[in-house]
Amino acid sequence: MWIYEKKLQYPMKVSCKDLRMAKNILTQYGGPNGESGASTQYLNQRYSMPYKEGKAVLTDIGTEELAHMEMVATLYEMLVCGATKEDFIKAGFDGMYVEHKCNPHYLNVDGVPFNIGKETVATGNPEVDLYADMAAEKRAETTYENLIQMTDDPLLKDSLRFLREREVVHFQRFGEVLRLIQEKYNFAHERFK
Repeated sequence: MWIYEKKLQYPMKVSCKDLRMAKNILTQYGGPNGESGASTQYLNQRYSMPYKEGKAVLTDIGTEELAHMEMVATLYEMLVCGATKEDFIKAGFDGMYVEHKCNPHYLNVDGVPFNIGKETVATGNPEVDLYADMAAEKRAETTYENLIQMTDDPLLKDSLRFLREREVVHFQRFGEVLRLIQEKYNFAHERFK
């Protein structure tokens, strides 16, 4: 179904090690507005999407979110590269070091684990799910904006801006599918039959 090309969608770069930002960025890997939740949500919803156009967009964006997980994990890896146990402790990240060493994990910035069943939406109603998907993209966009504000690293900002802009595109694509369903398939009237 997929062809995996062994390169990132956009080159991720940072200027230097920064464990504080690594801790913050981890939320886009496995936090409530992160890439893992988005990919799971969209790929799960595709099975109840009755319209081929919607199914295609959910598959496209869901798999792109998997690519974004790889990009966020790469940023995390770059930001902790060369860090010592003492660096993790100083950054208040010692619990992460104890359980995962330098590997990214499904956590938000406070270290709360991602709960896939609790934090993803799949109602079986395409209209409701697409509104939820659009909201998820806006939350992710806002989180990336906040992360950009948290760093002075121009290379990291560039990487985060790319990811933020993809959230904008995803929001627009979900909006297009929603309009298509409402207009072409007259979904608003069909659901009450």
